[in-house]
Amino acid sequence: MRVKICGLNPARDVQVCIDLNVDFLGFVFYEKSPRNLNLQEVKELKNYNKKDSFFVAVTVNPSNEFIQDVVLDNFDYIQLHGSETNERIREIKLTGLKVIKTIKVNSVMDIDNYKKYDQADIILFDTPGMEKSIEFPKDLISKLPKGQKYALAGSISHNNIENIAKLGVQFCDLSSSLELDTQIGYKDHPKIKKFIKKVNELKN
Repeated sequence: MRVKICGLNPARDVQVCIDLNVDFLGFVFYEKSPRNLNLQEVKELKNYNKKDSFFVAVTVNPSNEFIQDVVLDNFDYIQLHGSETNERIREIKLTGLKVIKTIKVNSVMDIDNYKKYDQADIILFDTPGMEKSIEFPKDLISKLPKGQKYALAGSISHNNIENIAKLGVQFCDLSSSLELDTQIGYKDHPKIKKFIKKVNELKN
């Protein structure tokens, strides 16, 4: 099971995730989000030895200028949540970045949209709620394509990851379920540790 934790703060959360061998560390660049980073915070990322973790810039229709000035020098992957086409993904990959393309799923018909994005390195199936914690419909999880190229997001937690794994999911993406109950955008490190411990138990 590969794990991506999204909405991280460069100063507070990165080291604990690296120490826990979290595969993908996601950082949000979306002004409407309580998890949005400013460029000063991005500079903090240079202070870390990533080891085997990858840094991901989470974006919506990023401009070439933003990719050049912010993403290329600081991140391994760029995650696309907007109206980006397969051709746009190909253009971005020419910069050397790897690409995660998000597919919003309302019904079983939406799942097949992933076939339009064969240039993407990873496909992330998500609920339409963006950062609002909406549970991914259980009846659709088993219909997703299988393999570590395909990730699932949407109300995944310590409590349901075992059942989700039984449905064939090999890659999960979490954000709000690992935050403090009292403060949106602040990760709860004991929750992160508890989740990773559960994932490691499932691997054994």
